[in-house]
Amino acid sequence: MNVAAAVERERAVFSEQAKASGKPDNIIEKMVEGRIREYYEEVTLLAQVFVIDGENTVAQAVANAEKDAGAPIKVTSFVRYALGEGIEKHEADFASEVAAAAGSQ
Repeated sequence: MNVAAAVERERAVFSEQAKASGKPDNIIEKMVEGRIREYYEEVTLLAQVFVIDGENTVAQAVANAEKDAGAPIKVTSFVRYALGEGIEKHEADFASEVAAAAGSQ
């Protein structure tokens, strides 16, 4: 799905939710625009809060790094980690562990 289609889908959903509230059209439009702005902040890397300091956006962190480096910096790639990713839980069969422990005594 391309970006324009995703934004239009979200706009339609937000619009339906706002219309269900029974507010006037001009208020609905402002509500939808606010929700779209929040959507962009969640899904675009440069608009997200920088996880290291929790105050600046990633774009602001890049700008600060440019000042420190004295040269322009461009984000060319990134790695996305999901919460809990890489944590594998060891699955064991409790009954076989008990049987093995009982048999080895």
